[in-house]
Amino acid sequence: MPGFRHRRDRPRFLCHRASQVESLLEAERQLTGAAVGHVRETDGVQQPRDGLPVTGPDQATGAQHVLRDGGDLKEFAALSGERLAGHLTEVTDALHEALRILAALDAPLVVAAQGAVAGAGLGLVTAADVSLAAADASFTAAYTAIGYTPDAGVSWSLPRLVGPRRALDLLLTNRRVPAAEALEMGLVSRIVAPERLHEEAVEAAGALARGATAAYGATRRLVGRALSAGLDEHLDAEARHLAAAAVSAQGREGVAAFLAGRRPDFTQPEGA
Repeated sequence: MPGFRHRRDRPRFLCHRASQVESLLEAERQLTGAAVGHVRETDGVQQPRDGLPVTGPDQATGAQHVLRDGGDLKEFAALSGERLAGHLTEVTDALHEALRILAALDAPLVVAAQGAVAGAGLGLVTAADVSLAAADASFTAAYTAIGYTPDAGVSWSLPRLVGPRRALDLLLTNRRVPAAEALEMGLVSRIVAPERLHEEAVEAAGALARGATAAYGATRRLVGRALSAGLDEHLDAEARHLAAAAVSAQGREGVAAFLAGRRPDFTQPEGA
């Protein structure tokens, strides 16, 4: 799984909804099993230890200097046969389980990328709902350059973001994509100055943290299924989600705030 390396800077989670703490703990455990992610718990709230802050309505993540330099090829070279296959299966399974957990949350995933992003680091970028790239960032797949195949959902998410032809170009040639081109092709959401990456990521996550979590989750699922669902099926799903949102506490608060000319407060739990 090129892209993973133990580094001092790691993803951090900050949970604003008690109902999501267990999911985040499990995601963190899986990431730790894949040699990434390290958080500690204080009074039931996930607190940052290292790396770029990660915040969201339930959680959103940012990562700086994470998964960026390629895998530990010396470690791979020291193993062979069943030991190597077993090792890669173990860490990849942990990584994939973490990605499944993060994808299932209502909260959006915010990722900040800086420097050279490769392999599984590219997978984290493609998994994001909002991805910020420093102007000096670059992206490369790296897998086939060492005779490996993609993991971290890259072969699933990359074609959905940039199209199958561009995805194959990146996966087969392993060419380095600068931040400006990554923005143009839809790989990242926006580019910021390197010295402002941390601040911009925190601001983006903070804005989402004040938003309508349930509506975020439903919207994420609608967009995620859009390419596989037929139009009739998708329209029905939109109608169901809209009706559910309208009668929810957050939906009622949003309408009431709009009519009153004030900012909505989506932080109150359902039924409060």
